[in-house]
Amino acid sequence: QVQLVESGGGLVQPGGSLRLSCAASGTIFSTSTMAWYRQAPGKQRELVAALAIDGRTYYVDSVKGRFTISRDVAKDTVFLQMNSLQPEDTAVYYCNVNPSNPQYWGQGTQVTVSS
Repeated sequence: QVQLVESGGGLVQPGGSLRLSCAASGTIFSTSTMAWYRQAPGKQRELVAALAIDGRTYYVDSVKGRFTISRDVAKDTVFLQMNSLQPEDTAVYYCNVNPSNPQYWGQGTQVTVSS
């Protein structure tokens, strides 16, 4: 059974940075496209970034140039480096495969950007 655990969220000021981590209980990163999603209050969950096995990346327009997705396949861990954070980035962030698997959703990690 695959379990994903997100960590690294917190409260930061606008312009600040955070690095999120997602650890998997099983070895899936070597065969799956990994992704970060986020959901703000009253909003639908959206795909933020994705990283394919061949190294190709995807970023939603609102985070391009500010966020970077990376992975450590040996440790079954995926990261999201978030720079120049804005209040609009406030949300619960989740990791999953892409396309998402409903059985993989974890608790997520809260990111709050506020002065």
